[in-house]
Amino acid sequence: MFLAPQDIYRCIQEGRKDPTKPVQVQKSASNTDIEGQCLTRNQKQPSYLVSLFDCLWARIVSAMIWPLHMLAKKLVYKKIHSTIAISKAGISGGGSLPMHVDQFFEAIGVTVQNGYGLTESSPVVAARRRTCNVLGSVGHPLKHTEFKIVDFDTDEVLPPGSKGIVKVRGPQVMKGYYKNPWATTQALDEDGWLNTGDIGWIAPQHSRGRSRQCGGVVVLEGRAKDTIVLSTGENVEPLELEEAALRSTLIQQMLVFGQDQRRLGAIIIPNKEEALTAAKTLSIVDADATELSKEKMTGLIYEELKKWTSECSFQIGPILIVDEPFTIDSGLMTPTMKIRRDRVVAKYKEEIANLYK
Repeated sequence: MFLAPQDIYRCIQEGRKDPTKPVQVQKSASNTDIEGQCLTRNQKQPSYLVSLFDCLWARIVSAMIWPLHMLAKKLVYKKIHSTIAISKAGISGGGSLPMHVDQFFEAIGVTVQNGYGLTESSPVVAARRRTCNVLGSVGHPLKHTEFKIVDFDTDEVLPPGSKGIVKVRGPQVMKGYYKNPWATTQALDEDGWLNTGDIGWIAPQHSRGRSRQCGGVVVLEGRAKDTIVLSTGENVEPLELEEAALRSTLIQQMLVFGQDQRRLGAIIIPNKEEALTAAKTLSIVDADATELSKEKMTGLIYEELKKWTSECSFQIGPILIVDEPFTIDSGLMTPTMKIRRDRVVAKYKEEIANLYK
């Protein structure tokens, strides 16, 4: 199992002067462009001229970055390899890795092969290959395994590049739940398609350009039951915001909420030590201060949120800072370390309601 994103980035923090600034790891790269492994949902493939320009530009950028990458390899990457106990390759399973974690490992020269599956599918249905290790994806379907993406409401099959519910069929998919026919009919249809409950899309087939090797790879973007529907009718996948924000070393845990509200909000468990250090660096508190007030902590975390989620599709409005972490013992996390959204929202129901007054 890999370290959490914030722990990975913390591995190279010691040489950073300002703890409030994001850690920048220079990619070795444009490798994804050169190798044709850059994901896109666009069904229309680029012209030959555009493809040629992209390839040439990627090679120029790679050549310019190469000396810096070699220097970082000697001075920085070795320390990271030692800290995380991985130097060449690793395997990640269960679901999709956040893109920034994928890019981080690629930048430091560690090949990560990600896979995907469920208990109901024994459990693997897709995996990345060494010869086609597309970052941001869970790879191609296994042999004799089929994927399709269907519409949320109509269950109609969607074309490549369209986002919807992921369904899978293959010899490894279960026949049904033991002595539970009702649950079986909810998960499996008459043709043997398993509703994974995940939201995703399948990359379109392109014969040229930066995405020419990506055709058919599966990309996951969250869980259908986690989707937040705002009062404006907009659907929000909270995972995008949570993954972006958790890159901050000031945020330990986070959960986005906002069902039936006009704006999104977030419950945040801060990393108090990192937050205090950042506050001192920014002269928010005196150098001899031992803690932050609730108001100053909220202001600091809110600014941190805006910085890390600025490129996301939606932005977060009110935030609730809490001290008690989400744990398995408290019933707020599953044994597989996933936050139980319904239980967390129920626990802080009154505080959340007050944020929207």
